[in-house]
Amino acid sequence: MRLEQITIKDIARELNVSTSTVSRALKDYPGISDETKRKVKELAEKMDYRPNAIALSLRKSRSFTIGVIIPEVVHFFFSTVISGIEEVAFARGYNVILTQTNEKLVREKSSIATMLSNQIDGVLVSFSKETTDFEHFSNLLAKGFPIVFFDRVPDIDNAITVTVDDYSGAFEATKHLLQQGYRRIAHLSGPSNLKISQERARGYTDALIHHGFTPDPGFIVECNKGTDDEAQKITAEILETFSTKPDAFFANNDMAAVGAMLACKAAGLRVPEDVGIVGFSNWQFCSMIDPSLSSVSQPGFNLGAKATEILLDLIEKKIQLGEYSNSVVLETELLIRKSSVR
Repeated sequence: MRLEQITIKDIARELNVSTSTVSRALKDYPGISDETKRKVKELAEKMDYRPNAIALSLRKSRSFTIGVIIPEVVHFFFSTVISGIEEVAFARGYNVILTQTNEKLVREKSSIATMLSNQIDGVLVSFSKETTDFEHFSNLLAKGFPIVFFDRVPDIDNAITVTVDDYSGAFEATKHLLQQGYRRIAHLSGPSNLKISQERARGYTDALIHHGFTPDPGFIVECNKGTDDEAQKITAEILETFSTKPDAFFANNDMAAVGAMLACKAAGLRVPEDVGIVGFSNWQFCSMIDPSLSSVSQPGFNLGAKATEILLDLIEKKIQLGEYSNSVVLETELLIRKSSVR
């Protein structure tokens, strides 16, 4: 479904001025008072006016282009998702415009504006870590614009989402460490505002409870950036300051797991003899480092493919918004390597 086009005529009618006055005010032409410019620009922003957005003459057609907004292109998981997206899009005759936010809300909003001005038919979104207010997405959904969220689930009623089973993956990773004899398992968690982080922490906690252990909230330590440097510093501090030392780490992602491994080695601990480590995502390097890193594998390609199929079905009106309210959840798989096997 195409978005309704807000025109200069609409703004002029609301303010009871001429269309030429609105046009000149938007372009900061001389001869227009500052007060008029202010009123015009404020109303234009309120009405979501876009000079080049979805031209009236093309309202009933499609551009056969979809947008994809992701946090990071360099992330191995997202690169596999992109492969799945492009495979399905190309097969169905669509082009793909890709932007990355670098986990910044301002860039996310800018990406949406740019894509709309380029008349995309719909968008696939994995929102930034900074995004806690989803109004810029919910406004588009309210107008019937096709959006499918993947990996990260927004707090929007009836949003269509495609995710992996983060809870099950975390549960299996923690259970594996317990079965290997590790008892003091710390969890390097992701940003607490993200659903994926919450689900992985919940899976970790429930696995401990299920096996008769009382979770220690202090053993869940947030690694907001998720980088190896951050995790290395946090793990070193844990090993130095905690009265009860962890004998295993389950990390929210593989880079954090690598940071934990480096800190443990620097502290003179052997992996996996003294400390077991499991990551999440199964980046390519997991099998290349020493010891090789156990990790929860996510079906990134399949996730991207499924999200794209749903989005294109929405665009082509094979399904309608409101008819596909249930989330799609794909299974994960724990890949056991040397870092967690005693």
